[in-house]
Amino acid sequence: MADNQEATLTLPSAPASVTAARRHVTDVLLSWGLGEGTDALESLRLIVSELATNAVQHTCGQSPVFTVDLRLEGAEWLRLGVSDSHPRKPRRLPASVQQDNGRGLAIIRALTAESGGRMTVAPAGEGGKTVWVDIPWMPLATA
Repeated sequence: MADNQEATLTLPSAPASVTAARRHVTDVLLSWGLGEGTDALESLRLIVSELATNAVQHTCGQSPVFTVDLRLEGAEWLRLGVSDSHPRKPRRLPASVQQDNGRGLAIIRALTAESGGRMTVAPAGEGGKTVWVDIPWMPLATA
């Protein structure tokens, strides 16, 4: 395996793209050696699903596409980022027990922290942003 690996996919901001983003992340991570059916793979699939859903639902039509980036940096850190061109940073919505949505960022933060990682938001091109999730790779690869 190379020291650094990258994979990028740009998709239209449409509901069907969430499935395509999840499939892309799954295929890339399996090719990089993450085991099928592992908790780590399932967590990362859920994280990308939540991030892609946010990119589709909360950009108010101002981002016609979103991009999924995967970076394996020195076989030490996995970086998963979802970028869109909407300038507003994501924020946690108040979620009541009866709501079906509003928990995505809480789920992402919990899964990321559980893995010893962190979530950050950084400016991206064209005035947008990238939500990055950084997770240590070695524990994932051996899980």
